[in-house]
Order: sequence, then C-alpha cells, then structure tokens
Amino acid sequence: MDIIEFAPYASFPHLSRGRLHREEESPTRTTFQRDRDRIIHSTGFRRLEYKTQVFVNHEGDHYRTRLTHSLEVAQIARSIARSLQLNEDLSEALALAHDLGHTPFGHAGEHALSKMMENFGGFDHNAQSLAVVTRLERCYPGFEGLNLTWETLEGLVKHNGPLVMDGKRGFLPYHIKDFVRNYDLELHTFASAEAQVAALADDIAYNNHDIDDGLRAELFEIKDMSELPLVGRIFSSVEEEYPNIDTSLIIHEAVRRLIGDMVSDCLAETENRLKQSAPKTVTDIRNLNCPVVGFSDDMIDIDRSLKEFLFENMYRHEKVNTMTREASKIVCRLFEEFINDPTKLPKEWQAKSDIKGGEITARAVADYIAGMTDRFAYVEHAKLIKT
Repeated sequence: MDIIEFAPYASFPHLSRGRLHREEESPTRTTFQRDRDRIIHSTGFRRLEYKTQVFVNHEGDHYRTRLTHSLEVAQIARSIARSLQLNEDLSEALALAHDLGHTPFGHAGEHALSKMMENFGGFDHNAQSLAVVTRLERCYPGFEGLNLTWETLEGLVKHNGPLVMDGKRGFLPYHIKDFVRNYDLELHTFASAEAQVAALADDIAYNNHDIDDGLRAELFEIKDMSELPLVGRIFSSVEEEYPNIDTSLIIHEAVRRLIGDMVSDCLAETENRLKQSAPKTVTDIRNLNCPVVGFSDDMIDIDRSLKEFLFENMYRHEKVNTMTREASKIVCRLFEEFINDPTKLPKEWQAKSDIKGGEITARAVADYIAGMTDRFAYVEHAKLIKT
C-alpha cells in the first residue's frame, strides 16, 4: 500500500482544531476518517438515495440521485486530493456531506422552500447541511448532530469561498449566522485546499454526469453538442475511434475522457497557483486572496459554455420543467399546511414549533420538509389532500 506524504499546506489530522464537544480520539482512525464515517452512517446521508439530482426518483432507476452524485464527487475529490498530496480523507468527508441539506426534488424544492421562507430568514441548502451535521442528526446521547471537526464544518460552510469580504458581512443564511455566534468558523478566510478540492470535484461531477443523464433521457443528442468547446471534440474523437459501438458506450467513454481532462487541468492550474503563492501551512492557504484550487482560464470558458448548454437544453427542458412545477407545488403546499396548523407535524417536530405562522414554527417546518425524500414528500402531500 502506498504511503502518501502530505504537502506542508495540507490539513494534518493531529493538528485539527478539534470538535465542539470534546471526545476521546479513535485508536484506529484519524479525526477526518472518523468524520467521514459519521457522515456515511448518518440518516441524512441514507436519505440522499431518494432525493432528486435532476430527475425525480421515480423517473428511472439509472439516473443520478443525490446519493450517487455525492459518491461520484467523493471519488473525484479523493483523486485530486491525493495527486496534490492533500488530505484525501477530509476532501472525501466534505464531498459526501456537501448535499446533506438538499430538499426533496432538488433545486426545484430548494427554490420553493426559499420562497416560502422569505419572511423568516430564508433557506439555503449549504446552511442546511451545517444544520444537519450540528443539530438535526440525533445519533449520540451526549450531543446533537455529528460533532464533526472544525475543519469539516469550515469546509461545509466556506467551500465556495469566504462569506465575509473586506470586513463586510453580507447576508448570512440563518443556520450559519446562528451557529457562528458561539463557534467561530473564520468566515473572512478561504477554506482549506481540501475543501476547495471538494467544491471543484462537485462542479466536475455535476456537469459531466448531467451530460450522461441528459443524453440517456433523450433531452438532447450528441450532435447538439458538436460546437461545444472540448466536449464536441471529445465526442467526435470517440465516434471516429469506435464507429460501430453502442451509443451508451460512446457516452460513457466521452464522459470519462472529459472528466479526465478537467481533472488534469485542475491539477496543472492548482500546481501553478501553489508555486506562485508558495504556502507553507494550511493557514497560508486560508489567508490567500484567491482560491488555490481551480481551473485554468481556458477550462473556465469551457465549463461556462457547458453550463449554458445544460441550462438551455436540460434544466429548462419541458420534461424537467413539468417535474419542477409539480415539485414546487408540493413543497409549497406542505409548507402552508404545516405552518398554518403545526399540529399536523409529527410530535417531535411539534415540540420544536410554537405559534401558528410564527418564525420558530416556520424554521421547524423548513427543517422538517428539507429532510424529506422525494417519495416521502409525495406521501405526506397525498395525506394532506385527503384531509
């Protein structure tokens, strides 16, 4: 088994800032391995199997769900982290946890819940992920949540960059604002390189696997992507090399190559940024004025073109929009029913609410709905329609 020597700016487990609630360390696992394991064994992680990525769960068995997406992100994150001599366990933990706060029905559900929560501090799936791992998961008698390390919590909150710029704090989602009152996550700095790797791995997985799912769902065809930079060329080269194979194999091979090219570009660009910035510790990484992990300018343009194509040809496709409209109605109806009559909530959630239409009740309702799977939301909605 290869022994990986960490770069000096990696996140070293023995230098972790620890956990909110003090615990004895594991004799067989590092702190970040323990975080990863707690995430995998959580209820929220299991629920991802029945939460929408793009297609609602019942649309087909082979489309991505939030669970399979998270596993694919973790695989890409581990590969990148290992190549950069970073702590792949921390990158993996963050990749596995990054979608724990997603609502049923994917972004459609999130947009609907955000709309319903406009007068109650809003809703944000990244902040909800923090709430899941710090408060909503109930696995241990000694504390709420999973009691993850500071580094993992920091990465969940800041994997897309600082939340406070030039000393000015913009809008902070409720769960983040509430949590950092008593536990400083240094919102003015960047997250570790491991967290930045997880964020870019999410981008790589999302785009490429949406190509796969979109083609398989016949929302668009391979020829429709012929003019896309890099993407069109890769599909064309695969078709030329293998003129007589099934379309499914062409798709798989092209997506595989595209992921490989994006990972290679990320590694080259990141190594160049590391050479220029010369960080000596993970603190140096946090205090830089830009992320150290990223794409080259050319790949940023390619990525942008691909996102625009997917937005127009997949996310705005009538088949997807039909599902989106139905999902939005379900989430809004559930919210309205529960906030106007909290007695319709399960008993443990009634205990977290107060008056009809109040902010505390709204937050409890949002937490309850956000934790639902697609199919459970359908069932709850059907019950309400009958009453």
